[in-house]
Amino acid sequence: MCSPTRASIQTGKHPARLHVTIWHEAAKNPPKNRKMVPPVVEDHLPHGEVTLGEMLKERGYLTAHVGKWHMGMASHYPESQGYDTNVGGTYWGAPQTFFHPYKGNQRFGGEYRYVPGLGVGKEGDYLTDKLTDAALKVIDEAGERPFFLNLCYHTPHTPIEGKKELVERYRAKLKLMEGRQAGAQVGGLRHQNATYAAMIHSLDENVGRVLDKLKERGLERDTIVIFTSDNGGYIGRFNGEQVTNNAPLRSGKGSAYQGGVRIPLIVRAPGVTKAGTVCGEPVTTMDFFPTIAALTGAADHGKHDGVSLVPLLREAGAKLGRERLYFHYPHYYETTSPVSAVREGEWKLLEYFEDGHVELYNLERDPGERREVSAENGAVTQRLRRALEEWRREVGAQMPVANAGYTGK
Repeated sequence: MCSPTRASIQTGKHPARLHVTIWHEAAKNPPKNRKMVPPVVEDHLPHGEVTLGEMLKERGYLTAHVGKWHMGMASHYPESQGYDTNVGGTYWGAPQTFFHPYKGNQRFGGEYRYVPGLGVGKEGDYLTDKLTDAALKVIDEAGERPFFLNLCYHTPHTPIEGKKELVERYRAKLKLMEGRQAGAQVGGLRHQNATYAAMIHSLDENVGRVLDKLKERGLERDTIVIFTSDNGGYIGRFNGEQVTNNAPLRSGKGSAYQGGVRIPLIVRAPGVTKAGTVCGEPVTTMDFFPTIAALTGAADHGKHDGVSLVPLLREAGAKLGRERLYFHYPHYYETTSPVSAVREGEWKLLEYFEDGHVELYNLERDPGERREVSAENGAVTQRLRRALEEWRREVGAQMPVANAGYTGK
């Protein structure tokens, strides 16, 4: 989920420890009409936590945030969390629209939303492009000073809106591919949303613009670039059309299945990483804070739930020696009821709180989590369930409680 992941990136701590386990708008008002009542959690990133911005500002970096923030009201905006400048970062998780002027009240229950700091603009301007414009300005204005750019595109969050010419391009491609498949008598295409494809196209173009700017400024050999996402693809519908499909992974955003928690990660660290290498070691967004601290020589400010990925960046076949990864989402979403999960090597266990049932999967043999195997692996199931319970106690994870007023209707 977006806000928890962003909090983990900024602090190196698990969302369960931070008590930031759902997006800002839903944190203080959990639903009362379900079998369980989710906990009331933090609706902002606490000021007592040291952020990437604060850590690198101490190190002498110009720190800039551009794009989505979604970790608290104005008193907790990026400027209060170590960032010298902020373009577009608000408490909202999604823009009203991706097209100029990026504001209005036609969605989100009539709430008026806008994206500040983008200047005057003109009709037809696209938000992903304009956020990149702001990012390139930061790089230029940094001059000879080292900089940290926290560039958070809204793409491909809803509303699903792409440039018209790109949407038409992918609609034509979809028709061509459907025709070829029909002729070959093979199964249907999994990804069929041309507008979503257009949004990804624009994202790719704009990541390229950032890399080109670094090269233009002669900074490509002296700049660490990390590309990632905040959750798996959203599999719900927008304007009557399914947004995306995470196949062969199961489910999507909000879920503790792989479709919800497995996300892209590309790292370019000049002088450290070897181009084109692929690492299969499971890592987490909490690892970015200690990794950046190690790569920049910054003070890492104490204990984190993440670990430095530098050994993996130096040698793709290396191991971190970390025994388990944990996930905790004590809330409801369209893909899940309240759940925790733990991964240990090839094994992954999910525990659902409504009825206490567990599910066990072997990710090496079954990455799509199609075959539940707890019954035939009782010892593994009990070990992982105990580990999950102990971890929740250790981090102070908040839990949902039974809803005494629930009638099942």
